[in-house]
Amino acid sequence: MPGIGPPKAKLPGPGAQSSRKRTARQALPHHATDRHRPDRPRARRHPGHRGEAALAGLIASLSSDRFAHEGLAQLNRWLPACWWSVYQLFHDAPPHLHLNAAFTGEDGSDDAWQVYRRSLYRVDETFDAARDHLQAEGHPMVLTHWHANEMPRRHRAAIYQRHALRERLSLVAPADGGALLALNLYRHDQQPAFSDDEIDAVRRLARPLLACAEQHIAFNARLRPEAALLASLPRREREVCERLLKGWSHDGIAADLGLSPVTVKTYRDRAFERLGIHHRSELFALALKTAG
Repeated sequence: MPGIGPPKAKLPGPGAQSSRKRTARQALPHHATDRHRPDRPRARRHPGHRGEAALAGLIASLSSDRFAHEGLAQLNRWLPACWWSVYQLFHDAPPHLHLNAAFTGEDGSDDAWQVYRRSLYRVDETFDAARDHLQAEGHPMVLTHWHANEMPRRHRAAIYQRHALRERLSLVAPADGGALLALNLYRHDQQPAFSDDEIDAVRRLARPLLACAEQHIAFNARLRPEAALLASLPRREREVCERLLKGWSHDGIAADLGLSPVTVKTYRDRAFERLGIHHRSELFALALKTAG
């Protein structure tokens, strides 16, 4: 696909060079990548023929409140991934999460996001080369590929080792205000590495995949103006606040989420503290303000 960068080159082990030098090699041409390494797994069956069916399912789930989970399930019909996430990165502000979900194993995606947003984003250089490439070459998007052992030590320990993740494949595109929009696919240690065929398949479908993410973001903001308000909250706090905005009682929320009323109130209090409010009426006021 024209304008899509190739997977990043395989690099020496951690500590062999600075993170900045590692990221600077992400946009190397095809002949400079690890495409022909003998230890790079080849897909047993080319995944491209399943891509269109998965994409159709992804599009069909765009308007769903559970798009994060249903969309990842559709992608797994084509390309196995344990997690996915879509978020925006800014020069001078914390990143903004639009969606995340897990398909297999324990769902640590919320925990990983909170750790990342709390501090790791400040030292994350894994998107620097993508940003530089987008600005210098004017491409509409780039594809980057990072293995856990290539991550900076703190990042690797707090997210990849803690949650047994082995690698991340990211589609990165420019967003408004100089921000970046990243769609990330992850594999855990029990899954095989992304093969060359799989990476090529993601590259070929990069534009429609990102378009789906952008459409969901726009759709969510238009029909659910409170979504932007609640997007930065952990999943349980967000689910409680969404139901509070619909007028649900604490007992009703508890029954719906399989929690006790006391736990629901705990999540409510944590969410209100993050939002800088104290009462449900203030939550409604914030949602109305967000709606403009």
